[in-house]
Amino acid sequence: MIDQPPSQVIGCGLIGTSVALALRAQGIEVFLEDADPAVAAQAAARGAGTVGTTPEPAAVIVAVPPSAAPRTVVEALERWPHAVVTDVASVKSAVVAAAAAHPEGHRFVGGHPMAGSERSGPAAASAQLFEGRPWAITPSPGADDDAVRLVEEIAVMMGAVPIRLEAAAHDDAVALVSHLPHLLSVLTASRLADAPSSHLALAGPGLRDVTRIAGSASGMWIDILDSNADAVRALLSDVRSDLDRVITALDREVGVDAETLAHVLDTGRAGTRLIPGKHGGEPVELSTVHVQIPDSPGALSQLFAHTGESGVNIEDLRIDHELGRPVGLVEIAVAAERADVLVAALTERGWSAYR
Repeated sequence: MIDQPPSQVIGCGLIGTSVALALRAQGIEVFLEDADPAVAAQAAARGAGTVGTTPEPAAVIVAVPPSAAPRTVVEALERWPHAVVTDVASVKSAVVAAAAAHPEGHRFVGGHPMAGSERSGPAAASAQLFEGRPWAITPSPGADDDAVRLVEEIAVMMGAVPIRLEAAAHDDAVALVSHLPHLLSVLTASRLADAPSSHLALAGPGLRDVTRIAGSASGMWIDILDSNADAVRALLSDVRSDLDRVITALDREVGVDAETLAHVLDTGRAGTRLIPGKHGGEPVELSTVHVQIPDSPGALSQLFAHTGESGVNIEDLRIDHELGRPVGLVEIAVAAERADVLVAALTERGWSAYR
């Protein structure tokens, strides 16, 4: 573990500042740099460390956009000839290749925490941002074993789960599980721009679920998509083929093709069952229990208490507010075989509950 030597964080956005805050929470001294001195000062004001550089860091964490990461990593290898250098860029192939071409590339180990927020900048940072999240580790070819272990220790120190991947495999993976979903969310949200307000009045939690991530900063995403363009483009081509099949299947002039629609829908349902379950285990079939709850202090804690008394474990939770009423609708996701037990227990305790 990096007990005594300080760490250097280059880039004080959401991720860089969150890394710094988590290191500080472990008692590690942190020095901060950013291309914008005001951003570094804001991170320091959050308690993330001291603005400036340290001559002998144990680790240098590069937290700059993907397009700037290769150059910044090479500069870090040269500025600190004894430090382990890692990064947190969301696209890895270019930065790993740049490090591998450098004589000191054995001191570089790529990294990417799968965590973030629709908000950006130091003000949105949190030392808890990475807890329970995967942290991809993509060592450069020939990376020192000690360097790899140190970066994995940093990930664990953040509360994350390190997962080793080759850089190209990582980029294909994030295109599928992160970059494509973001674009599809954006494309859905963009349909709302000119929608009549009377249409939007019918919006429910499903629409909010689909469009939530579309609110992220555009500049950051342009950089990410540019850096991983080939992998994302290939997936979008597959989606376009699926969309063409659906559009053709919905042509009433030749007749709606229910068989094709059923295949598309069933394939999507099958895909949801492949997403890893809690703690990375096998997916669990869930059922949603709906509970009406007054919009008043203490109501939610009472619902949690009564749910706990039922002996049913909450797998997921969502709260929506009923239109025009001071009442909320809590959607409690539980293991399917336990849903009826929860409905009965809550009904017995006076709640309006159903599945």
